[in-house]
Amino acid sequence: MKRIIIGTLLFIIGAAGTQKAEAQTERTPGIRHEQKKEHHRIKQGVASGELTRKEAAHLQMEQSKIRNDKREAKADGVVTPAERANIKAEQKRASRRIYVQKHDGQQRQ
Repeated sequence: MKRIIIGTLLFIIGAAGTQKAEAQTERTPGIRHEQKKEHHRIKQGVASGELTRKEAAHLQMEQSKIRNDKREAKADGVVTPAERANIKAEQKRASRRIYVQKHDGQQRQ
């Protein structure tokens, strides 16, 4: 009888842990935070004149692609570690491009 009770308890604990892990893979709060931060950096760059409108448009298109990739990753209900790593790598490249464009010496006309 003890074996059945212990087995059942272990199964319930394991199932609850699996559901919690799956629920965490659906959410992307770090990615969302990074997107908001980059949007603000682009907006600030345009306001200060560090970015031309053409540069800002290219950077916004890149952010749009990242949003689409995130949406596709979430479409099946689970964002895998590989998908998350790919999106974060895209964000890192985009962040670097924002920095380069803001510091390239061009001024908005």
